[in-house]
This record gives sequence, structure tokens and C-alpha cells, in this order.
Amino acid sequence: MGSPTEPRRIVRTLAWVLAALALLLAAGTAGYMLLEGWSFVDALFMTVTTVTTVGFGEVRPLDDSGRLFTLVLVVVGVGIALIGISLTAALIAEGEIGGAARRRRMDRRIEQLRNHVIVCAYGRVGRAAVRALAAADEPLVVIDPKEDLRERMDGDGVLYLLEDCTSEDVLRRAGVERARALICAVDSDASNVYITLTARSLNPELFIVARSSEPDSAERLARAGADRVVSPYESSGRQMMRMARDPSIVDLFDERQGPAAIDVEEHVIADDPGLVGSFVSSLPGTVLAVRTAAGRIIASPQGDHTLAAGDVVLLLRGER
Repeated sequence: MGSPTEPRRIVRTLAWVLAALALLLAAGTAGYMLLEGWSFVDALFMTVTTVTTVGFGEVRPLDDSGRLFTLVLVVVGVGIALIGISLTAALIAEGEIGGAARRRRMDRRIEQLRNHVIVCAYGRVGRAAVRALAAADEPLVVIDPKEDLRERMDGDGVLYLLEDCTSEDVLRRAGVERARALICAVDSDASNVYITLTARSLNPELFIVARSSEPDSAERLARAGADRVVSPYESSGRQMMRMARDPSIVDLFDERQGPAAIDVEEHVIADDPGLVGSFVSSLPGTVLAVRTAAGRIIASPQGDHTLAAGDVVLLLRGER
């Protein structure tokens, strides 16, 4: 499909063509009235039949100047009509062909994605997630069925599919079997549960983060296979509470503070087999905590602590 600007371009072109035809009718009517001395109605009738090439015949006999003027009207009128038709057809063809080409290019880029993140829904929560992922240079693709979001997603420069997030075929096209993570940001808990079930069946290793609007939905999403369940309302409430109690600590880790914020990242030892059996001191950065495969939390581990497969390390990278 063409971009949202195509209809506006077509309307502007048609407006110019209609304006040119109106000007031609006015000039033709005035010409017959001056050259032949006809009444307004006779002059307008002759102009319309001439420009449209209907061919009802002359209203009255024409002299040489009248015939020459009629020839000019025919040539100009037909020329304007042909130009208008050609421009409109070209704009429509350009929009369709150009839109199809852009869609094919985007589909090819999506097919090339590996270890990417799929974001289901491009509402307020989804857009916030996409902005954070883009800032971290994470490859991603958005799925949202709303046609009116096309222009926004084009402007944001994201890869997207204007399709149903709950469709298994659409999830496959988004590369769910090759993806690293999936974010369910749909504002319907039932849809998020279905998406989670479908995605988990297609990729058992996929890390799924699901949005929950209702408190009772968190457990259903976890049973469906979500690794983490987030309630935007509860999360914002806890964040506001932390800001009220410890504003300096919150600012320290708040990415919106820019260079003043500290970069903390999670490192899974299983993803880097070369680190299995090594010491904490060999990691690039300060280790805040280690969560073992058994779920035990070791805060501020000693430098000679040995890392094992399945450990998750919280690393402090320092000031950005």
C-alpha cells in the first residue's frame, strides 16, 4: 500500500486540474461572448461541448475567428484532461509500486534479524519499550494491526508488520523462532496470554515479558509461559514511592538523567561458556550481585568467587 501522503498528493493534483478546467471554461465563455457577441448561456454551452468534445454542433454559425478560437479550446481542453489523467495515474502507480517495494525491503530486513526483540503493540507502553531498545542498539520488530500507526512507525524508523499480534503465522514472519525476547504490550490481558502461549510453543527458549493490566492476570500470564510480568500501573506506583523515599538513589540509576546515570546490566554466564569456572574478578566491571542457578543471591561477592553455568551476574559498568 502507498504511504499516507499519497492521497493528499492525488487530491492536490486533481485540484490543480479542476482549477485549470474552470479557468478554461471561463476564458472560453468570455471569448465567445466577445468574438461572436453571443449570450452568456450560448457561450457557456458552446465552451462546455467543445472542451468535453461531446460534439452537439455549433450553437450558431461561426466566422473564421470563432473557428480558430474553437480549435484552441479543443486542443487546450483535451491537453489538460490528458495531463490530469496521466498525473493522477502516475501518482497512484507510484504509490502502489513504491509502497510494495518498501514492504518487500522491510520484509527482507525482518527475515535477516537474529537474536532480536519482538514488540507486540505500538501503544504508549510499546513505544516506550521500543525507544529504550533503540537507544541500546537492540534489533527489533514491531507487530501492530492498526493502520493509522503506519506513519508514526515509518517516522520512528522501526521495522514493523501491520498484522494481528495473536496470529501464529505473523509471529513466524516476525522471526519468533530466531528471536531473543518478546514483549507483549497489548492493552488486552487475554490477547497477551494468547500471544505468550503461542510464542512459547514456537520458541521454548524465548524470553517473554508480558504486560498485565489487571492484578489477576499476572498469574495467568506466568502460567502461559511469561518469564516476567509487568503492570505499568504498579511499576509506576513503586517508582514514585522510591522517588519520594530515596530520590538520589533513583536518579543514580535513571537513564533519563543522561551522563549522571549509572549503567547496570545483567550478564548470563550460560551465554558465555568461556566464563564458566572463572573468577568474579575476571569480569569487566564491578559485580554488584550474583544469582546462582539455584536462585541464591550473593551480594557483593568476593573476587575469588567461582562462576558456574546458570549464574546471572549484575554488573556495574560505571558512569556513562
